[in-house]
Amino acid sequence: MYNYFNENCYMQYPNQTTHICSNHLQPSINEPSLGYTVSVPINLAKSLEGKYFVGYADNLAFGKGTSAWARLYNPINSGVNLHVTIWTVTDISESAFRAQIWFNTNPPGTPQESTLVTPTNLALCPLPRAKIRLQYATNVEGNPSGGVKAFVRRGQPETTLVDDEQGKFIFPPGGSFLIFLSNPEAPDLLVSGRIAFGWWQEPICK
Repeated sequence: MYNYFNENCYMQYPNQTTHICSNHLQPSINEPSLGYTVSVPINLAKSLEGKYFVGYADNLAFGKGTSAWARLYNPINSGVNLHVTIWTVTDISESAFRAQIWFNTNPPGTPQESTLVTPTNLALCPLPRAKIRLQYATNVEGNPSGGVKAFVRRGQPETTLVDDEQGKFIFPPGGSFLIFLSNPEAPDLLVSGRIAFGWWQEPICK
């Protein structure tokens, strides 16, 4: 047996409408009856504001002398700054791999646009749209040029690389955050994987 209070503040049992507590004050679900202070994680705050997005690039094939990459690119006319929060590299089997993280570099190959992008706050109407582009390329030859190779991570087959940057990597319009995949320890193997990102976009004050 359970009980609950209806909108007229009557406690009810299943299939029963007897008035029991008409004078009893119940907490409102719309207006808080208590004063409180909470600490909201930054990613949740940006999601509530409609600024947080996630997306991924799938089937990133590389090996046999080629590489693959995926990046978050901030278009020159976006009007926002890009804050990178989370990135992952997954679904690479049979081969150890290397992930190079580059800032503001020119990657080899022809960029393709990933459509696998969504806002995280689906309660908003209309839904916010990402101004940041998620781009990728597979089976490319050569290395990125220019920019900064910020750091390198190595992974074993069937392992996941993941890092939570908490928005500390910030890129203005024209900038990019890129993950470059290769398997120099097993150059004869052809493999594929997936790169996913979480980020928010912050309007630039003028």
